Amino acid sequence: MEIGSSEQAALGLPSAKQKKLPLAWVCGESVTKAVRAGEVDAKTRRQIFDAIGFTFPTRLLTSRQPPDGCPPHTFRAFGLTLLACFCTDPELAGHSQILNKIPTFNDILLSSCDADSTSMVDDVYQCLSSVLATARGPKELVTKGTVSALCQAYLNGGHGSDRALTLLVGLLAIVEAKCWQRDAPQLLAVLSKLSSDFLKAEDVTKFELCEILPHFIPLSPPLTENSQGSECLCRLYKGLADVLGSKLSQLQRDPALKLAASLVQACGAEWIPAGSAGSKFLALLVNLACVEVRLILEEPDPTVVEGKKEVVTACYALMEMGIQECLREENPLLENVQKMQLMRIMEEAFGAVIFYLRQVKQEELQDPFIFASVRVLGAWMAEETSSLKQEICELLPFLVDYARKLFKEGCPAVSLPQAELVCNEGSAFPQDALRFLLPGFCHLTAEDRPRDILISEGAPALLCEYFLQQWEVLTSESTAPAPLTSTEMSLQTTCGIFLNLVVTAPDLVRHDKTFSSLMDVLLKSLPLLLPQKHHLVLAANILTLGLMMARILVGSAVLQGTQSAKEFFGAAVCFLSQAHTTQADPSSDGLAVAVSPAYVRAWDDIRELWFLGMQALASCIPLFPWLPHAALQAHWLQGLSLLLSCVTPASVDSELVTAFQAVLVELARASEQCRDVILSHHGMEWANLYGMAALEQCLAKQGGARSTLGGK
Repeated sequence: MEIGSSEQAALGLPSAKQKKLPLAWVCGESVTKAVRAGEVDAKTRRQIFDAIGFTFPTRLLTSRQPPDGCPPHTFRAFGLTLLACFCTDPELAGHSQILNKIPTFNDILLSSCDADSTSMVDDVYQCLSSVLATARGPKELVTKGTVSALCQAYLNGGHGSDRALTLLVGLLAIVEAKCWQRDAPQLLAVLSKLSSDFLKAEDVTKFELCEILPHFIPLSPPLTENSQGSECLCRLYKGLADVLGSKLSQLQRDPALKLAASLVQACGAEWIPAGSAGSKFLALLVNLACVEVRLILEEPDPTVVEGKKEVVTACYALMEMGIQECLREENPLLENVQKMQLMRIMEEAFGAVIFYLRQVKQEELQDPFIFASVRVLGAWMAEETSSLKQEICELLPFLVDYARKLFKEGCPAVSLPQAELVCNEGSAFPQDALRFLLPGFCHLTAEDRPRDILISEGAPALLCEYFLQQWEVLTSESTAPAPLTSTEMSLQTTCGIFLNLVVTAPDLVRHDKTFSSLMDVLLKSLPLLLPQKHHLVLAANILTLGLMMARILVGSAVLQGTQSAKEFFGAAVCFLSQAHTTQADPSSDGLAVAVSPAYVRAWDDIRELWFLGMQALASCIPLFPWLPHAALQAHWLQGLSLLLSCVTPASVDSELVTAFQAVLVELARASEQCRDVILSHHGMEWANLYGMAALEQCLAKQGGARSTLGGK
């Protein structure tokens, strides 16, 4: 193999002919000195590249026959030195000629490394680090197998293994999900080693590992799914219990809290064992988080808060876990006394969060730390409705204004790097603050003072816009059954807020145009949802809200016999009428009334809404003359008559009897045809059997009136 004269000249080398030296010696003594990465300025580097391009180092990498007396990897080493030099130029590092050599880099990392080949390994790490910093680099590294190679290089513990770990941290920070999807076993092996080292370490290494470990704790797949992951969690728990149970400086405590927060985000409280030791550790963890939050957020110097936002955000994750564990009734980790103590401590910490938010200036609203603070406060407001009520009422104008600004602007705030609290699945804009405030707003709209504040701040109009936007997101998603998304949950909770307003502030509903717009959307939404049985809970919410609003907005143009109104009420009748069926009665030889199979899974969530919907439908029948026709079209009266005629009366509870009777009475009063159908299906008999006195009276009165008219 010969190096051309132009290549030698560019490198400043004497030619082999001039010196009569072996080519390998020339390269070994001169090339390496000339282009060692980091020792060549940008201008010289570009001159070298312009002279030899990628062709020469590529030839060197593929050569397998070094000159006599030279190590077998001589040419490869020279080629890598050149590439490492070129890679210090970001433009060259992202070139396809570099990217397609990633498998070669991986092979070198996994080859046995002796004293003569350490420089090759260093050059490979230089190349990989440079590739990682490019736009295409992370994805290319994952798809070409570098994650696995780096994991093995780290586990082998050879030359440069610390750089392998650093590169893995960098890759996971950018493309974590892709890394775990492709190389979960290898990454789990690294986590296993790190967690073992963490448990065993008794010096500063323990705290250094606290900084590294969060990068290796995946949100998916859950570590609890396999034995190796569970063993890692066990070691991390023991190591953290050891650390946090000791007297620590601020610099030592912060990384430990961040590690605990990353475990909470990935596994909830599942990594904390049940029993006395686990409950004490959990209480200690939440306690430390609350103390940290108070110390920092109550500090009058804003520069102190600025430097501590990352650790406070981690503490927020621990506080959220504390709320959930204090509320957990099934297999609780905490004893009741511990729960009460923690709720008092958390109340003080949330007081500090409110204090901090009240100081926020308009120009700070895009700070992701403000978002994290609002989110964690939303978690508290969703569950704890009695404490800090005065302070929360005073903060409501800020919360509504903040949520409105993010909603209107689609605020593209960058997330904090540690203890990321911003979950955007199902959201149509980067930071959906309203989603986290909705449960708290739902509680607050049931009370006079906070409801008045929310109304005066324009919350109903904002919530209506939000409902429309979330509905668009939902309808753009797949129609296949899937786990409940944040979008669907947000729609359900928004319906709950509007239901509160319908019940407590009917005049607002009657006069605010917001609700006319909302009514129009509800009319069109229910018929679309009904065929999708995996949306039953949302359908029940929309149905009930729509019926209750229709009673108030009876004069609205959208309800005046329009096609959308008729389709909505038709869908409402179908939903309500199909909720019950018959099944064998185990206590007798007969049949019993039962919840229909399609409704069983969701019944706990929709039972109350179904009864409220029946009540609202009964109220709507006298107001909308065409409603009885919808009941007749659905053959509801025939089906209900058959059901009540063939089941054991004892299987129909009094609440169900009352709901059925309310609708039947209104239909019989409003429509002669409905009354005839009921009578022709033995309505008088089963009305008497179930003690439906109002229905009996209605049927008898109307029947008597018809007889009198017939006699005349």
